[in-house]
Amino acid sequence: MMSGRPLEEMTALVTGGSGGIGSACARALAADGARVVIMGRRAEPLEAVRSQVLAEVAGAQIEIAVGDGGSEEDVKQALSKAHGLAGRLDIVVPTVGGSGFNPFLTTSVEDLRRDLDLNITTAFIAMQQAAPLMTSGGSIVCISSTAATMPFPALATYCAGKAGLEALIRTVADELAALNIRVNAVRPGLTRSNATTDMFANPAIIERFLEQTPLKRTGEPEDIAEAVRYLASPASSWVTGQSFAVDGGQELRRNPDLLG
Repeated sequence: MMSGRPLEEMTALVTGGSGGIGSACARALAADGARVVIMGRRAEPLEAVRSQVLAEVAGAQIEIAVGDGGSEEDVKQALSKAHGLAGRLDIVVPTVGGSGFNPFLTTSVEDLRRDLDLNITTAFIAMQQAAPLMTSGGSIVCISSTAATMPFPALATYCAGKAGLEALIRTVADELAALNIRVNAVRPGLTRSNATTDMFANPAIIERFLEQTPLKRTGEPEDIAEAVRYLASPASSWVTGQSFAVDGGQELRRNPDLLG
C-alpha cells in the first residue's frame, strides 16, 4: 500500500513556479512529501508562493531559484540547487509556455520563433539538463495544451509549439527509458491562470468555451496539479511518453473560434 506521502525523500524542480499551474504543482508535490525548488524570473512572486506553501503544507521544504527557463545556464543553476538539497533529483516539471492571440496572416516569423522557444525550447533545456542528475531515475512532467491536437484560430504558433512539445516528449521518453526516467505531459483545457486572466474577465469568451466543454466548467490550477502529482509519483511507474487531456471533455468537441 502506498503511503500518504508517496514522494517522501524525493526532490523536485518546477519551472514557471510562480504561475498559477506552476505554484499549484509545487504545492501538490510538497504535500506529497517532496522537497521542491520553484524557478521563475522574479524573486518576489516566487517568495509569495513559497510563503503560501509553507503556510499550507506542514513540514514543507521549498526553496526558490531566480532565473529564466529559456536560459541553459539559469536552468542548470536551478537544477543544481535542487539536487544539492539532498544529493538527488527525482522530478522535473517544466511549466513555462504561452502565446499571444494573433490571426495567422498578421503573425510574424518573430512571433513563431518566440512561441517555439517558450513552449518547446524551455522544456528541451529542462529535460536535457536534468537527465544526468536523475541518477536513480525519475519523472519529467511537461505542460502541453489541447491546442496540441485541436486547431485554435488566432493561435497557430501556440498550436505548433504544443504539438512540437508532445512530439519531443515521445522521443525523449523513448530514449530516457534506458535511464529509468519517465517523460509525460498533461494537456490542459482552458484553465484559470495568470496567462488567462483577460479571458476569464470576459463572460462571453468563457461561455463559448463552455459550449465546447461537456463537463460545463473551466479548469483550475489544482485540476492540472492533480494530474501532475499522479505522473510524478510511483503510481504511474508504468506510464511514459503520454500526454493526458485534463480538459472537462473539451477534446470530444473543438476549440471555439474567437475570431468569429
